[in-house]
Amino acid sequence: MKYEMLMIRSLFVATLLVCGLIVGNMLVSPREVVQLAAAGSVGTSMAAATGCALPPDGVICPRVRS
Repeated sequence: MKYEMLMIRSLFVATLLVCGLIVGNMLVSPREVVQLAAAGSVGTSMAAATGCALPPDGVICPRVRS
């Protein structure tokens, strides 16, 4: 009985530690990571391929059905 309780408590502590590390990393992470993903050249190449220019706010042009 004590072995099971020790395993459950250690699993709970390990889970809290991992969740705390993840939340801490989200709170402390630099903002450049998100901006780098949005500043790539994929949007300009897709705009050239589809003929629809992306506005600065990032809203994609809707397709016109025939």
